[in-house]
Amino acid sequence: MSETLFRTGIIGATGFIGAPYRAEIRACHQAKMIALCARRKDLLKTAAQEDGAPFYTQSWEEVITHPEVNFVIVATPDALHHEAVMACAKHGKHLLCEKPVGMNASQAREMMQAFLHSDPPLGHFVPFWTRYVKVFQVAREMIQSGELGEIRSTLFRWHNPRPPNMPLTWRDNPELSSAGTIADVGSHAYDTIRWMIGLEAEKVLAHGQRLTHSKPDLGEINLREAIEKGQQTDTASMPSKPGGHFDYASVSCLFSNGASGLFVLSHAGSVRKFLAPEIELHGTKASLSADRYTGKIKLIRQNQELETLHELPPAFEFGNRFEQYVFPALSPMIKGTRSSVPHPTLEDGWLAQRFTDAAYLSAKDGHWRPV
Repeated sequence: MSETLFRTGIIGATGFIGAPYRAEIRACHQAKMIALCARRKDLLKTAAQEDGAPFYTQSWEEVITHPEVNFVIVATPDALHHEAVMACAKHGKHLLCEKPVGMNASQAREMMQAFLHSDPPLGHFVPFWTRYVKVFQVAREMIQSGELGEIRSTLFRWHNPRPPNMPLTWRDNPELSSAGTIADVGSHAYDTIRWMIGLEAEKVLAHGQRLTHSKPDLGEINLREAIEKGQQTDTASMPSKPGGHFDYASVSCLFSNGASGLFVLSHAGSVRKFLAPEIELHGTKASLSADRYTGKIKLIRQNQELETLHELPPAFEFGNRFEQYVFPALSPMIKGTRSSVPHPTLEDGWLAQRFTDAAYLSAKDGHWRPV
């Protein structure tokens, strides 16, 4: 046990996010699964057998207070993050917390402060995986080199269509989900743009609606099960009701330098991807588009001639995210020193949640909202 650097506990171990995380961690020599927590006993016991985890429980507190656990992954519904993350800070556990990191920016700020002021220092990682897409990293380098000039406008189309008959999940429930699609994919989209251009939004104006009128209501099922049922099952005869959150939003914003931004965010099955590049960035010298699905970066300079500058491999998979990104970033903290590996943290989670909170409120009342 003493030779294992990351002695891992996972809260939300059997869900859509927790299950693939566990598979990646099992393949890492520097990590061992110690404790698992999930609400469903049937899935939990199977997961513990797969991982060789000696301890499994339905109590998240028992994972965090387990004496052999030094690294905790919080992969539960949004409403269950805050209490668990604060307990991790109290008990000296290094952390990966899913996004959105809280139900609102106030919770996110409290979690951030708890980890920033922890003694000894604790590592914290928020999985904004889009930062690790190669085509976006190259685009960011071009922006930072000044090739586009001063950024004047941005556009991010983030469409993640769900099967048309997919049942309701906790993400449709305002008591468990921070702000539906606006928080789920909007946090990724905003973090990516602010990371690329080095600017923060100051105010937002948003429109949101439910393009999917109603969904089958099958009770408490996880997202993976819901997607499978939506793809394979005729659910037309099943009881249904509207989701409690928007599944589509368009969010305009003004950045700190006066530039304009637009985010088009959707989980609706009728809003499909691949039609246009995800990101457009327009500067005083040139305009750029970047798309992870084609791997292409295109540029138009002032002469109005379109160039394809890069054709990188499409980014459909990330590989082992813990081996490549999480563990290298947090290993120094586990060993008692500061990390020099850039990575998204609870501070980035808080900044993204300030944006998505403002966007959600704006979508509710139709007014500009400060971030």
